[in-house]
Amino acid sequence: MGVDRGRARRARERVARVDLAVRMREDVPANANASCVGVGDEAAGKAKGCEGCPNQAACASGAAKKASEEGDVDALRVAERLREVKRKILVLSGKGGVGKSTFAAQLAFGLARDGRDVGLLDVDICGPSVPLMLGEVGSEVHKSNSGWSPVYVEENLAVMSIGFLLPNPDDAVIWRGPRKNGLIKQFLGDTEWGALDYLIVDAPPGTSDEHLSVVQYMKEAGVDGALIVTTPQEVAMADVRKELNFCKKTGIKVLGVVENMSGLRLALDAVSFVNESSGADETARVRELLATHAPDLAESLGIHAEVFAPSKGGAEAMCAQLGVPFLGRVPLDPTIARAAEQGKSVFDPELRVASVSAVDAVVRGVVVAAGDTA
Repeated sequence: MGVDRGRARRARERVARVDLAVRMREDVPANANASCVGVGDEAAGKAKGCEGCPNQAACASGAAKKASEEGDVDALRVAERLREVKRKILVLSGKGGVGKSTFAAQLAFGLARDGRDVGLLDVDICGPSVPLMLGEVGSEVHKSNSGWSPVYVEENLAVMSIGFLLPNPDDAVIWRGPRKNGLIKQFLGDTEWGALDYLIVDAPPGTSDEHLSVVQYMKEAGVDGALIVTTPQEVAMADVRKELNFCKKTGIKVLGVVENMSGLRLALDAVSFVNESSGADETARVRELLATHAPDLAESLGIHAEVFAPSKGGAEAMCAQLGVPFLGRVPLDPTIARAAEQGKSVFDPELRVASVSAVDAVVRGVVVAAGDTA
């Protein structure tokens, strides 16, 4: 029974590999059947594998071939638009809620802090959180004959997001894949970024249409690599392995993996102590005991707890196993969450972010991995 299940799993994996390889060919629509022969083939729309495909009629009439040729034009247009962008980096995660957008925003802040010209593109169409995390909710983009002007957070930090195009920030974006892909094409081909040292692309979780569209439209411009964000527990890393597989199959270099929310870290004065039996607040008593019997500890003691247990060794063990760089751990730190809520940089000394050094180590790791020696 176990052998049969293993054989079936391997067969599904082979089909998935073929399916992804087919979909990444430039003459195959993203929603095509796994056995697609390509829109330029003489049998397009007529082959046995075309039965039931939503593109069958378009392929048979030649309309899909024309669209594919226009897709090549789109990739060239994106390459021309991004001609003055030195490095283009994707921020990815297999699962939502692991802090991907927080890291994309703070990576942009960190690079800009060091004097680099940075653009941040939010292609998370259904969950655009970048406007909030950069303190630009309510800002508007301006469109001219030459394209869209991004919103400038600082003189050397620009951002573009669908969040700037919605009448109400709470509006739901209920779009099918083609419309999402069309907006991504506009973002990449129409935004006037100008000369940048870095363009950071914050992608949605998973490996879906949006990811394939970014890779397709940027195939001529080139992607310099991906930063992948995960949390320590296996339920998150199982999806991250899929993300790493996606990068391998699409030829995207993995700059590194960061383990976010790696334990909860709190200063002693930020916690309360409660008697589990009575429910009484014992904070004042605990602090008095520490001040009396261990004054040296009272000043420097902090709290650390594992929230998401690394049941299989965490991200570092996974990276060692798969041969990809591990960039470090960042704890679950309320001061980082507060900075994101306020749309501020964790590098702002006034915020006194406790784990700023851990975030800074990741930023510097990305710079080194991207080959930025300036």
